[in-house]
Amino acid sequence: MMFWSFAAAFFTGIFASLGVGGGMILIIYLTVFAGYDQLAAQGINLVYFIPIAILSVIIHTKNKLIEWKKILPAVITGSIFAVLGAFAAKYIGSQGLRKIFAVFILIIGFKELFFRASDNSSDTQDTTQELS
Repeated sequence: MMFWSFAAAFFTGIFASLGVGGGMILIIYLTVFAGYDQLAAQGINLVYFIPIAILSVIIHTKNKLIEWKKILPAVITGSIFAVLGAFAAKYIGSQGLRKIFAVFILIIGFKELFFRASDNSSDTQDTTQELS
């Protein structure tokens, strides 16, 4: 069991640092394999995310990948709605959250399977030129 906990934490940290939804891995692990209810798993995920987010922000700031003037309104708005979301999660309850989370995962999976991303060849070309 310890191996799976380590693996889930490792991959969650990697994906969260890349900004691609590592919390989804941790929540699935905690609810399906570790036996936590949905509300507790989401709470653990949020606490787990704090040190990873801080470390990622430090690294991305050093690499000059964060434009603080553009990001501050999103941080303020996101913080307000995170508090409102926590109250809503308590009101909805663990079973309701579990169903909402399952629908969310199905929608994302469906989108990934059946819809292609738009052609970003100009973005790729710009990146290639920057690396040269």
